[in-house]
Amino acid sequence: MEKSTCLGGLRSLISKLFFDLSPSKIIGVTGTKGKGTTSTLISNILESTGYDVYLAGNIGLPRLDLLPRLKSTSWVVLELSSTQLTDLHKSPHIAVVLNITTDHLDWHKDREEYLEAKTQIIRHQKSNDIAVLAYDYEDVRGFLKLTRGKVFYFSNAQKVNGSYVKDGRILLEVRNKKIEIGRAEKLLLKGRHNWENVCAAVCASYLVGASIDSIKETVFSFKGLEHRLELVGEVGGVKFYNDSFSTNPQTTIAAIKSFSEPITLILGGSDKGLNYDEMAREITKSTVLNSIIIGDISKKIKRSLQKSGYKQNITELGYPKTKKIIEEAVKVTPKGGIVLLSPAAASFDMFKDYKDRGNQFKEAVKVL
Repeated sequence: MEKSTCLGGLRSLISKLFFDLSPSKIIGVTGTKGKGTTSTLISNILESTGYDVYLAGNIGLPRLDLLPRLKSTSWVVLELSSTQLTDLHKSPHIAVVLNITTDHLDWHKDREEYLEAKTQIIRHQKSNDIAVLAYDYEDVRGFLKLTRGKVFYFSNAQKVNGSYVKDGRILLEVRNKKIEIGRAEKLLLKGRHNWENVCAAVCASYLVGASIDSIKETVFSFKGLEHRLELVGEVGGVKFYNDSFSTNPQTTIAAIKSFSEPITLILGGSDKGLNYDEMAREITKSTVLNSIIIGDISKKIKRSLQKSGYKQNITELGYPKTKKIIEEAVKVTPKGGIVLLSPAAASFDMFKDYKDRGNQFKEAVKVL
């Protein structure tokens, strides 16, 4: 925890320096998951419209290296994690807040501290600033009371002042205009959870001034980021998906809900102090026929699955080579099924990081 605190303090300091020194307007994007996808979409939409835009933070360019390039007419889209927001004394001109669920308890003392860090993205906004909030999450709706900026929403569930999905259509309704962006089913991005990310990007980029044509063209051609429900290939009638970026139960729940086919799910890794009971219940209700469990939290996940009444196949492999994991998955997955790496855990017990985990998975699939 001491090492985590030091690293978190450094990340927060870099954020403070960037906000102090940047001459450009900043769009900040935070949330437990979806930050990279949403930030990239916003950046791509604005670039397509013709803006001088830069993507930075955990994705894109290093923030401080970016400063010499920036002008007052530039826009910076910043992906901001909780550690980068802690102790921030300024907020971005446009703050986008996605889903907030429990995560990073290896960095934060408890959920309350984690949530408090996230609120910094809107706490220092002024009356001419904008907050774009995830309406479907109670904690995020509560941010309304913390900002002085103009508030817009996005939702998968109901009509809001902002962008939302209704009857399968992505709609934008702001400033007395109602515009249909297109059918959600036409998105190349897999999963209903990505509808939220798209709606957030649509709303934020339109409020900057992006053209509707650029919004439509970008969101319907965007294939997603590496290691996020990434289709790796198909072998023997079985499709392999790399969702190594999933480091908590909520993202794995979203991943399994993206498929109706039989799933062999590869789970596990190092422990961040998270609870897996809800995930286990969702797995039990889903099309997951095989659960392959690896790493430090194997027994923790197995207990949650058994507690939930999961009756399908559970295979504990310990700390195997990735090749062994794939061989086991191929053995038990029926033709027409899915092999899904969506670990719901950090990677550091067996891999350098989530990228290494995902890349090893992809390499193992390639040689099948």
